[in-house]
Amino acid sequence: MDLPAMSGRTVVVTGASSGLGFATARELAAAGAQVILAVRDEAKGHRAAAAMPGTTEVQPLDLSSLASVRAFAAAWTGPLDILINNAGIMQVPPGRTSDGFEVQIGTNHLGPFALTNLLMPHISDRVVTVSSEMHKRGHIDLEDLNGERRPYDSFQAYCDTKLANLLFTFELQRRLTRAGSGVRSMAAHPGISKTNLADHITGLKSLGQKILVFLFAQDADHGALPTLYAATGELPGASYAGPDGPGERRGYPTLVQASETARDSELARRLWDASSRLTGTGRNLPAAS
Repeated sequence: MDLPAMSGRTVVVTGASSGLGFATARELAAAGAQVILAVRDEAKGHRAAAAMPGTTEVQPLDLSSLASVRAFAAAWTGPLDILINNAGIMQVPPGRTSDGFEVQIGTNHLGPFALTNLLMPHISDRVVTVSSEMHKRGHIDLEDLNGERRPYDSFQAYCDTKLANLLFTFELQRRLTRAGSGVRSMAAHPGISKTNLADHITGLKSLGQKILVFLFAQDADHGALPTLYAATGELPGASYAGPDGPGERRGYPTLVQASETARDSELARRLWDASSRLTGTGRNLPAAS
């Protein structure tokens, strides 16, 4: 995939020290962008940056901590063309973030929600949020967003967060449009890609994951293509990019369809309001009428 010249453009990529984030950041830097690798492990981030061409910078960011998110945003100065919400966790054991959120919803949705809203005054072009085809198995219970009233299912919790990513993407676009902003909100999914995201999974779930990867997965370089397409293509807001192959598992980037639930504007509005209450952010963009 040939990227347009990115000279003079500034891009933040969360989770850029490995996997899809690394591939995304590397290609944008190679195209001439100034790329900020926003990472939890700074040492790992510096090793990743050393393997990239062009202009890169490493900054600490832990999306499971609202304090870290606020510190990152507060330290930001100058323009920001593109924010890529790539970082995430998958099917981890039960746990809570430092703010008391269920760890997957806290890291995969509430952290990026807060980061995007806090950085919004600086963003001039677009926000890209990485979701998954697993969003189609997701379910949002607004009365129990942190999963306190039901047994913990790591796979279901992951799917729920990926649905939340798309509901956020489309609601953000509705609010940007209402505010008269030219900033675009986009989403992408990588199909099935070989990364270390699921390395911690054990037992039968691990076996199933390995079989799925063996049969269908593409490498991280190809998995990053939909994100790069959403970040650089001449696309309208609320576009959703994914692979063009069978089942959207692999292939080259194209526009794909989100589930009907992901397009539910009322659910998205209510999720935004709940996320705003939990994070203390997101009040500056009015809801669409």
